[in-house]
Amino acid sequence: MSSEDDQASQTSAGVFGRLTSYGDLGFSRFIRRAFLNSAGLDDEDLARPVVGIVNTTSDFTTCHREMPQLIEAVKRGVLEAGGIPFVFPVMSLGEILTNPTTMLFRNLMAMELEEQLTSQPMDSVVLLGGCDKTVPAELMAAASADLPAIQLVVGPMTVGDYQGERLGACTDCRRMWTEYRSGRVGEQEIAQINAELAPSAGTCMVMGTASTMACVVEAMGMSLPFAGTAPSVSSQRLRIAAATGRQAVELARSGRRPSEVMTGAAFRNAIIVLAAIAGSTNAVIHLTAIARRLGLDIGLDDFHDIAQQIPVLVNCKPAGANYLPDLHRDGGVPALLRALEDVLDLDVLTVTGKTLRDQLAAADGPQDYQDTIRTLDDPLQGPGALVTLYGSLAPDGAVIKAAAASPHLMVHEGVAHVFDSLEEVEATLDDESLQLTPEHVLIMRNIGPVGAGMPEAGSIPVPRYLARQGVRDMVRISDGRMSGTAYGTIVLHVSPEAAVGGPLALVRTGDRVRLDVPGRTVDLLVDEAELARRRAALALPSPPARGWRRLYATTVNQAAQGADLDFLR
Repeated sequence: MSSEDDQASQTSAGVFGRLTSYGDLGFSRFIRRAFLNSAGLDDEDLARPVVGIVNTTSDFTTCHREMPQLIEAVKRGVLEAGGIPFVFPVMSLGEILTNPTTMLFRNLMAMELEEQLTSQPMDSVVLLGGCDKTVPAELMAAASADLPAIQLVVGPMTVGDYQGERLGACTDCRRMWTEYRSGRVGEQEIAQINAELAPSAGTCMVMGTASTMACVVEAMGMSLPFAGTAPSVSSQRLRIAAATGRQAVELARSGRRPSEVMTGAAFRNAIIVLAAIAGSTNAVIHLTAIARRLGLDIGLDDFHDIAQQIPVLVNCKPAGANYLPDLHRDGGVPALLRALEDVLDLDVLTVTGKTLRDQLAAADGPQDYQDTIRTLDDPLQGPGALVTLYGSLAPDGAVIKAAAASPHLMVHEGVAHVFDSLEEVEATLDDESLQLTPEHVLIMRNIGPVGAGMPEAGSIPVPRYLARQGVRDMVRISDGRMSGTAYGTIVLHVSPEAAVGGPLALVRTGDRVRLDVPGRTVDLLVDEAELARRRAALALPSPPARGWRRLYATTVNQAAQGADLDFLR
């Protein structure tokens, strides 16, 4: 086969694109047709544009329980628009049932999907996901493959109820667990509460990572209006799925690529929305990684600078009081975007082919009767939901979700108590002989990207004996992450991490640490001579012996660069 034939086989539209290599282009087409015939497809089927549909259904990913219905609705939309749907599986990352953390496998999922997008014949793809790392992994893959793509999330859960109080995963999970640890909630009560925290299929219905990514992806123009917030079990979710299938066929025909939608201006719009919803700190890592796949340089200061200009407008937990179904009921992301029109770039292109300006022309802004979406003139909180920090403890940066922190701890100096591992936290945190006080600064290290795959362990629990005294927050610092559903005065993503010799590795129990959120600093108050002595004696951990974990640990970037693999930018 000539180089011209080979090139043609990789770019041809439809089922005869990306032909298998047999050294004979005609035979490659001939045998492919034979096996497509075996699937019951005729010439009329084979003449249609091919829409791939990513299937992340898994019994281990409970959030995706309703995905089979979504897939059928997407297929219906594809067929209605004259395309032919091909469903294919990709590894599914269920946050709660994966050890040690799905973050360890986000890049692996992105690699797998990228290879499938570039090796199988499809003219466009519907990216079906929802649970925390599935959406960023899919967008990272789509950015690298630059195949026409549209995102569809499974949508948020419905809200639970316990004795007249609305409950939802997982901010209320953490709050109620703290109450249980403090002795304020008993065994029978916590069992009843547990049954109401996640009452339906779907992702966490607070503004955690899944909801945050769903909202910012819609704001970025990579999904249809209301796709970010329609409840998982609603009929509207199914109608959006069908419309997404129809839009995927239009993308296949127009050839509109992710790089045309996910531009620098679109990322700025996404970060504005991130600030307005007081979204998950995890979005900082994910958006940075996606942008770098497109050759866009987005850094911590971009997030900080935008957050300092944009107030919090959305009244959802953990920064507010409501839930994603409330946001959807009150106008969803389109109403929020209308509230932010004056600060957005409205000329960006969306996946529909319309500009954001044209797409919002038919949308209603926040209505007076509702209390979930505020306006720039009447925000829920002032600017600064997210703050990036630097200092001797984080030379390359760290982040704190100031909107979910305690005001009295925003400037704090205290004595450090260091935990070197998750096992040490489990074994010793509640030991009263440690004599921890509310003034202590809890340090959790060796849980960064290289050290442990960056689990959501940065929100160290308040020691049980302090919780029983009514203490609900302490300053906590780590090189790991925390769930977007968590709250507290918690410094995260400290870079460089301890496992690569960052200053966090040099902290000893008894050192003094100072946090100044308004001043954007986090410092270890130890003189340089002593730190030099400690550094000389420091021994770094060896990487894992084999497999994905070794590849990950030896090639992953630090959190400030998006924690992607260094050869995938």
